[in-house]
Amino acid sequence: MQWTLVVPVKHLARAKSRLSDTADDGMRPGLALAFALDTVTAALACPEVADVAVVTDDARAGRELAALGAAVVPDEPGGGLNAALAHAAAVVRAARPGRPVATLNADLPALRPAELARVLQEAAQFPRAFLADAAAIGTTVLAAAPGQSLRPAFGPDSRARHRASGAAELRLDAVDSVRQDVDTGDDLRAALALGVGPHTAAAAALLPGRAPVPGQ
Repeated sequence: MQWTLVVPVKHLARAKSRLSDTADDGMRPGLALAFALDTVTAALACPEVADVAVVTDDARAGRELAALGAAVVPDEPGGGLNAALAHAAAVVRAARPGRPVATLNADLPALRPAELARVLQEAAQFPRAFLADAAAIGTTVLAAAPGQSLRPAFGPDSRARHRASGAAELRLDAVDSVRQDVDTGDDLRAALALGVGPHTAAAAALLPGRAPVPGQ
């Protein structure tokens, strides 16, 4: 069973404000785009993934992610992340009604295709399932089987919100690259320690006073 992944990408000018302790206003859009490019590249290389749909209204992000092979779905509702994900899921479901759909965060620059495959294989055992982030507070993957509504509940403490919605929590070891999203400078250092994709590596190398990464 192959999946369609829906990847939300915020307008780059407003992305990653919590990285302000590490990157200034001029660098954060490039970092956010680099994260998304590495995430989508790894997702498309995963054998469990048939295709990726990026939901965004950012022209640059849409153009560069489409060049990788992703479809681009406009954020027509304009009602926030959950509305955007529900809209994109409906769009891809209309075209592929028999395929399972999962959301994937766009800020997983250390993503490994094999680890994502393990997560999706496990998610296929449930009507709806999710994977918590490295902080055990948020969510990096939310999956729904064919015929099941995605029902995204992202926001503060989305792990608890998705669990309360009835989605099964996936409790897998050794999938750190699928859990390690990047919101803060500490998150970025953790991702760099795991080993990020080429776009993030190049963008991070330009950061002033970049803190040493363990093992490097």
